Amino acid sequence: MNKGVRIVKKACLLIIDVQKGFDDSDFWGERNNPDAEDNMLVLLDAFRKARLPVFHVQHQSENEMSPLHPTKLGYQLKTGFEPKENEPLFIKSVNSAFIGTDLKEELEKQEIAQIIIVGLTTNHCVSTTARMAANYGFGVSFIHDATAAFTTVSYDGRKFTAQEVHESALSHLHNEFAEILSTGDVLAKWVTTSQYMQ
Repeated sequence: MNKGVRIVKKACLLIIDVQKGFDDSDFWGERNNPDAEDNMLVLLDAFRKARLPVFHVQHQSENEMSPLHPTKLGYQLKTGFEPKENEPLFIKSVNSAFIGTDLKEELEKQEIAQIIIVGLTTNHCVSTTARMAANYGFGVSFIHDATAAFTTVSYDGRKFTAQEVHESALSHLHNEFAEILSTGDVLAKWVTTSQYMQ
């Protein structure tokens, strides 16, 4: 074994719901972190080059009015996020990527211990999946600059900006369900060399 080579066998990248329908601002409202997809692509490229596992999740809404309904163009994954042949794609219809899919079984089959989670949106499907992953006993890294949120109106009529929603979701996950990292943190911690042992 070469010195300085980090052996990473049990970490994966989980990309959640990066679909064209989230570009519909008339439906979703204002969004924060416009660089989220660029950071996701940086991580996707790095994980692929390092030959680390990549898993994809796609939301199939049951609401015919949703841009994520399978009859709509918005259901499609955004350009650049199409799975490669050896990268599993899990189709879900609820917030958690674990419900109605065999994601947990596939993670266990590949002996994944740490899940690096990115995608859309911070406070909904990404957060819910992170919480369940932690409850199942997986280590979770939640990448704050590779996720994004939309404006939200509270039960009492108060409007929260997309950034406020994003930060609140991160705060609730921090030290309880996940470690909160940046894209740079992930590259330094998990992808430090192009040489890996599988």
